[in-house]
Amino acid sequence: MSDTSIFGADFIEKAEAIILENIANEQFGVSELADLMNMSRSSLLRKIKTHTQLSASQFIRQVRVTKGLELLKLTTLTVAEISFQVGFGNTSYFIKCFREQYGYSPGEVRKGVIREENEDVQESGFKKYKWYGIGAMVIVVIVVSVLLLSRKNETPVELEKSIAVLPFVNESSDSLNLYFVNGLMESTLNNLQKIGDLRVVSRTSVAKYRDTDKAIPEIADELNVNYLVEGSGQRFGNQVLLNIQLIEAATDRPIWSEQYSREVDDVFALQNEVARKIADAIKAVVTPDEIKQIEKIPTENLEAYDYYLQALNLYYNRTQENLEKAIFLFEKAIDEDGEFALAYANVAISYYFLDVNQKEKQYTEEINNFADKALLYDSRSAESLIAKALYYMQMEEYNLALPHLEKALEYNPNSSAVVQMLADLYARVIPNTAKYLEYALKGIQLDIAANDSIGKSFIYLHLSNALIQNGFVDEAATYIEKSLDFNPENYYAPLVKTYILYAKDGDAERTKKLMLKEWRKDTTRLDLLQEVAKVYFYQEQYDSAFFYFEKFVEARDQYGLNIYPQEDIKIAWVYQKMGLQEQASRFLDNYKAYCNNDESIYKSASMAVMYAYEGKYEEAIEQLKIFATQDNYQYWILVFQDIDPILKPMENNPEYRKTLQKIKDRFWKNHETIEKVLVDKGLI
Repeated sequence: MSDTSIFGADFIEKAEAIILENIANEQFGVSELADLMNMSRSSLLRKIKTHTQLSASQFIRQVRVTKGLELLKLTTLTVAEISFQVGFGNTSYFIKCFREQYGYSPGEVRKGVIREENEDVQESGFKKYKWYGIGAMVIVVIVVSVLLLSRKNETPVELEKSIAVLPFVNESSDSLNLYFVNGLMESTLNNLQKIGDLRVVSRTSVAKYRDTDKAIPEIADELNVNYLVEGSGQRFGNQVLLNIQLIEAATDRPIWSEQYSREVDDVFALQNEVARKIADAIKAVVTPDEIKQIEKIPTENLEAYDYYLQALNLYYNRTQENLEKAIFLFEKAIDEDGEFALAYANVAISYYFLDVNQKEKQYTEEINNFADKALLYDSRSAESLIAKALYYMQMEEYNLALPHLEKALEYNPNSSAVVQMLADLYARVIPNTAKYLEYALKGIQLDIAANDSIGKSFIYLHLSNALIQNGFVDEAATYIEKSLDFNPENYYAPLVKTYILYAKDGDAERTKKLMLKEWRKDTTRLDLLQEVAKVYFYQEQYDSAFFYFEKFVEARDQYGLNIYPQEDIKIAWVYQKMGLQEQASRFLDNYKAYCNNDESIYKSASMAVMYAYEGKYEEAIEQLKIFATQDNYQYWILVFQDIDPILKPMENNPEYRKTLQKIKDRFWKNHETIEKVLVDKGLI
């Protein structure tokens, strides 16, 4: 059946039927459903959201849980058996989802605590009145259908205000004017990006459509947007001609178009007018502060602006040669206008990218000086704030970079560059799983189309990692498969997939086999080497754990690497079990130093393991109590705390068990909050 023939109830029924056909397959997710529905993933997501107000993954989970309830009533299968029958690899996760959907547990259903309302209706009464009831039901259905149809006609579904600005066509006879036409497109994009009520995809995402033959609906589907802006322009002498139109993707028709002929001196007013009219056409809410940002004139000096536009053409193609040429032109713009904040900011950013892959940094002072000048002349510019944040990142002062980036996102809510930097910082340097996931999801919305298959693979890998860290196991499994679909050779995706599978069903033997398989592909990989050792450690197979940890330690020492210091406590434990007390003491001292220097939310959890190692169980429990007050910690804490051999001597301590339960309860409470926020923001 074609996509166009699937509407309303028919669409939902078809989707449910396909899910039920694959109900036992825990790997069946959004991508698989889209394929079997003969739809693109983005179209499926939009249709499910329209008809159910659920995300696609929530819809699939709802069908699974509903089937689980049916099996509870009709079979004598255990809850664990039913959870596997309906595609949940993890029984506790099935129970959690079941409780969320129905407000009670599967066990309460099985024990008969929960009773259906109609159980008290006597069979004879039902037989007596069933035909009257059926007739009444038919009438009710007809009336409700008429009411719904009339209401549907009165209130059309509001489209998401998502938009892409395609590269403008240069119609000037002089090809050198291309940079000016690109500047018109760039300013239109930048002004729209400042509107929080819009979702505007990045310039890198649309750049590949400059010379495309693809139709508007196809481009819109690939970019997952409802509106596209097309334009063409030319400049001759002091005149600018601009033809521009806003197209609704679903109907492939312009809903607003305009032809402008203006003096070059009037170019800023033209750019601002275009942004306002596009926003008006799709009924976007533009706040007074956003209007001020849009109406801001970057410079009064047109020669400075001309140099700036020439520099942008090079700045976006970030080779060393192009960046050096861009800096020269930005500085010429500054020579013409000494208060040109955007030019100062982009010089600083250009110097950062010249230095970013260099071991010895050369331009730290230049980055700082130009960033400060940018902030001096415009402290409410996203670019100025980004420039200063990059200086702090160059200095590895990440806590100082964060507020600048978050403030930049206030002034440009659609900046994919800022979103990517925030996701990376919250993943690696200042761990916060909720923020990591929020920015990873937003990055997908703004910039996924900008990348080739390898780039897409890594973006989906990071999203999968962010999802699993927050306990979204099924969603993480879906995206790690997409990562591997785009690039089966992805270096890190198999490792993440292995742990996601473990999170689903706790199969340690399979985890070990998959880890070893990956490590044997490249035995120089120290990340996999210590992961293999850890699997043996958790299984308390210390001979094997020692074999792999010893290889890891030798390589780390040989190359003078300070990597994975948080694992030294496990190495110490294994060496101690092997009778190597002196080496074990050295690793324990290293771990203590790591704990003392740790400023993250995990410090108390790490200290608890250290005290447990030393047999100081009361101190360990006190540290765990401190950790139980933290938020946004990784799901792996829950997965591995229960099986950590170092903590095992405390497992019969009631206070320890009570504290562990608090940690779990707090995690799942935060999980529910995160899920609600992400659903409300349209991110899942």
